[in-house]
Amino acid sequence: MELATQALNHYLDAFNTFEKSAGGPDWLRELRHAGFARFCETGFPTPHQEDWRFTNVSAIADTSFHLPAKNAALPSHKDLEPYRLPGAACQLVFVNGRFAPSLSLPGKLPEGVKATSLAAQIAENPQEIRGHLGRYLDIQRDPFCALNAAFLEDGAYVHVRRRTVAPEPIYLLFVSTGGSAPAMNHPRNLIVAEESSEVTVIENYVSLGSGVALSNTATELFAGDQAVVSHYMLESEDRHAFNISTLRIQQGRGANTASHSVLLGGALVRNNVHPVLAGEGGECLINGLYIGSGRQHLDNYMLVEHAAPRCASRQFYNGILDDSAHGVFHGRIVVHKDAQKTDAKQTNRNLLLSDNAQVDTKPQLEIYADDVKCTHGATIGQIEETALFYLRSRGIDEISARSMLLGAFAGECLDRMKEGPAKTLVETLIRGALVEVAHPAKVRARQTAS
Repeated sequence: MELATQALNHYLDAFNTFEKSAGGPDWLRELRHAGFARFCETGFPTPHQEDWRFTNVSAIADTSFHLPAKNAALPSHKDLEPYRLPGAACQLVFVNGRFAPSLSLPGKLPEGVKATSLAAQIAENPQEIRGHLGRYLDIQRDPFCALNAAFLEDGAYVHVRRRTVAPEPIYLLFVSTGGSAPAMNHPRNLIVAEESSEVTVIENYVSLGSGVALSNTATELFAGDQAVVSHYMLESEDRHAFNISTLRIQQGRGANTASHSVLLGGALVRNNVHPVLAGEGGECLINGLYIGSGRQHLDNYMLVEHAAPRCASRQFYNGILDDSAHGVFHGRIVVHKDAQKTDAKQTNRNLLLSDNAQVDTKPQLEIYADDVKCTHGATIGQIEETALFYLRSRGIDEISARSMLLGAFAGECLDRMKEGPAKTLVETLIRGALVEVAHPAKVRARQTAS
C-alpha cells in the first residue's frame, strides 16, 4: 500500500507540473482531469483483474518515470535513416511523444487528406477534433488509457474527407531515445476517415539507444460509413522498454477496417485492440504476430464488440516464443442483443521453441443474440519434426530448414496484408526477428540440452 501511495504521489507531482505548461481549451483540460482522477481511483492494474490476469505490470508501477524535457536534444536524420519508409505519402516523426517537424518528411498528400501533429491541431483548430477526441477511448475500463488522457498533449492527427482516397500510406514514426533516468511518453493519435474514404496509417515504435522507457500510447480511429481503413501497429523497441498501446476503432455502416499488429521488441508489451462495429454490414480484420525471446512478455488483448446486425469480424494471431519468453492472447468477442446475423471467427496459433517458453491463450465468446455464427480456437505446439526431417533429407541444413518453417508460420500474417510499402516494411522486420530465434548458437544449445 505504501508503494502504491508513493507511485500515485509521483504521478500527482508529474501531472501538476504538466498542467502548468499544457495548453488547450477548457474541454481538453476537463478530459485531462477526468483521466487523472480515474487513474487515481484505480491505480495500476493487477493480475487479480480478469483483463490483466496473465500480465503483471509491477515493473512499470514500481519505476519512477519522468516526462522528458521539451528542449531535449533531437536525433539526427542519419540516426533515423534505417527507419524511413520509401513509398509513404508523408512521414511524421515523434521523439519521446512530441512532434519533431525538423525530422519529418511532409511529402505531398492528396487534396482532402490532412496529417499533422495533434498539438498543432489543438492550437490552430480545436473545434475540428472536439467531436472525436476522447469520445471513444474508455478511460473507465483501462488505467493506462486514463493515464494517457491525463497527459494528453501531442501525437498524430489524420483526417481524410469523404470520398477521398489516399493511395500511399501515412507513416508515423515514434522514437524513444532512452537515457540515464526512466522516461515516459503518452502519445495520443486521432484518425478520422469520413464516409467512403480510404487510407492506410502505420504506427512504428522504435528505440534509439538503450534505457528504461515507457511508451503509453492510445489511438482513436473513426471509420465513417463505407470507409476503408488499414492500421498497422509495429513495435520493435529496446529490450529495456515498456510499451502499452490501445487502438480503439469506431465503425459506421458498411465500414471495412483492418488492424495489423507486429510485436517484436520491448521487455513488457501490451497491445489492446478494441473495435466496435456500430453500423450495419461492417467488416473488421484483426491480424497479428508476436515473436519473443529472452525474457520478453508480449500480451495481446482483443475486445471485439458487435453492436449492429450483419457484421463480420476475423481475428488471426500467431505467436513464436523462444527462451523464457511469455506470450499472451486474450481474445473476447461480444455480440450484443441487436447484432443478429453476426459472423465472427477467432483463431490463435502458437509455436514454442524452448521448454521454458510459455503462452497463455484465452479465446472468449459472449453472445446475447440468437441468430449468429461464431467460432473460436487456439493451438500451442512446436516445430513439426516430420517437416523438419523432410527438408533436411533433401540436403537443407537445420538452420535453413527451421528458418523456412518459421517463415511459413509467420508468413500467414503477411498473407493478410495488402501489397505495398507497409507489407514490405513488416516483411523486413519479421525476417530480422526470425534470424534471432533460428540463430545457430541457439540451435546448438538446444541440441546440447537434449
